[in-house]
Amino acid sequence: MPVSEEIFKRVSLEDPDGHWELHDGCLRQKADMGVEYNQLGFLIGHFLASQLDLRHYMIRVDAGLVRPSASRFYIPDVMIIRMDEVDRLFPREGMWEVYPDPLPLVVEVWSPSTGGIDTAEKLDSYRRRGDFEIWFVHPYQRTLAAWRRQPDGTYVETVYHGGFVEPASLPEVRLNLDELFDMLRSRRIHEGGSG
Repeated sequence: MPVSEEIFKRVSLEDPDGHWELHDGCLRQKADMGVEYNQLGFLIGHFLASQLDLRHYMIRVDAGLVRPSASRFYIPDVMIIRMDEVDRLFPREGMWEVYPDPLPLVVEVWSPSTGGIDTAEKLDSYRRRGDFEIWFVHPYQRTLAAWRRQPDGTYVETVYHGGFVEPASLPEVRLNLDELFDMLRSRRIHEGGSG
């Protein structure tokens, strides 16, 4: 039997460290990830935060929920929210952090355990809900796929293999993919891993 939005909210609030998501009414916990996955999400959030005016934007890394529908709630790896939207949605302290409306940027990072789920479910749900830009970053292929929403509601996909990525919805931001992926590689070499 599918779980209602109200039950999901209760589970999510009672177990905030559980990283609960809801897919087609079924409760599931976001899987624990490997070190490259966790570091990549952190680095993307860090690079974005270093370029944005944090009086006007809020950045979440593996926290907060987006709501594509009453039966789907997901925790993106990284998301950017405008502060006026935060102020509108959360007029009081301690409210459940859920974003029902399109966001400027939502990011998912590929991992062996969730690559299929992210590709087949989350990315499609983000497009259906109308997020302005969606990134899917693959740490081992060193790629970033970006879907940018067009005025007619469709999306244009661009795949980057290096260089700079500039989100259309955040014109003041540039992400250097080579630097991002080199930081992951140098960590593996420094710790004695294969390069």
